[in-house]
Amino acid sequence: MKKFINRADTFLDESLRGFAATHADLVDLDPGLRFVQRKFRSRSKVALVSGGGAGHEPLHIGFVGLGMLDAACPGQVFTSPTPAQIVSAILAVDSGVGSLLVVKNYEGDVMNFDMAMEMGRSSVGKVLVDDDVSIRPSAQSIGRRGVAGTILVEKMLGAAAEQGRGLAALVQLGSRIAARIRSIGVALSPCTVPALGRPTFDLGLGDMEVGVGIHGEAGVRRAPLKAADHIAEEMLDSILAELEFKPGQPSLLLVNGFGGTPSIELYLMAHAARRNLERRGIVVARSTVGSYVSSLDMAGCSLTLAALDDEMIELWDAPVCTAAFRWGV
Repeated sequence: MKKFINRADTFLDESLRGFAATHADLVDLDPGLRFVQRKFRSRSKVALVSGGGAGHEPLHIGFVGLGMLDAACPGQVFTSPTPAQIVSAILAVDSGVGSLLVVKNYEGDVMNFDMAMEMGRSSVGKVLVDDDVSIRPSAQSIGRRGVAGTILVEKMLGAAAEQGRGLAALVQLGSRIAARIRSIGVALSPCTVPALGRPTFDLGLGDMEVGVGIHGEAGVRRAPLKAADHIAEEMLDSILAELEFKPGQPSLLLVNGFGGTPSIELYLMAHAARRNLERRGIVVARSTVGSYVSSLDMAGCSLTLAALDDEMIELWDAPVCTAAFRWGV
């Protein structure tokens, strides 16, 4: 294993300090390293709080700021933040009109955020994101995982919160937006967790993992590596089997890198996905490309597609100023 690291047990702490110092104009780091919070906040808006295991940066800490999150709680690598962390963040950013939790659908995240809601002393709502089409809901699983679609939900809800919408309205809006977003990921190589010191799975040079998670999990199936156009087509087939588009309805396309894929390949995948969608008669009205929800050093990418309406477009286009997203300001 080759990584820029001092010790595995200080890996996250040192990274958080570096992030906070670099973006000191946008965020403050809690002295106990429990959460990152927005530096300047309106005192009359619903506060948005999210979080999850480290190793997915810039998710979630990179989306703290104007037009998105008010606070983000980083757990240890691929480990959910504790309920105490989440409660501390809620109390720090709650302005008296309530807080909204954006939660990825993983068992640990759901359990700890639910516990935090029960422990908190303020009005708290929750929006669950479950956009990963590679996992089918069943009695044996918690259901679809929350992956890169989370940042679309955070962006649109953040804009709505800036408009002054109330907690109940935001919960309803978030559920509606999450239902219109689907994702799937493909890995070309595994990642290496610092504390583990070895790859999370083995993968041959001629193979790819289809339907990977963001915690180093192998995919739901292994397949021979194909040309990018074929990979994009198969990924979109899976997404569009669960996401309905009306003729002429606009879409938002997010191409997300897992941390080990260069931008030149991500933009190539964006080109492949856009051409494929156009052949299907789906208009790509908005798009973004980058490593936003990473899995440490995993090579690969995910595609996220949102079926947009006028309100979602307005919320996506609204001003945002965070370490990872910045436009309109």
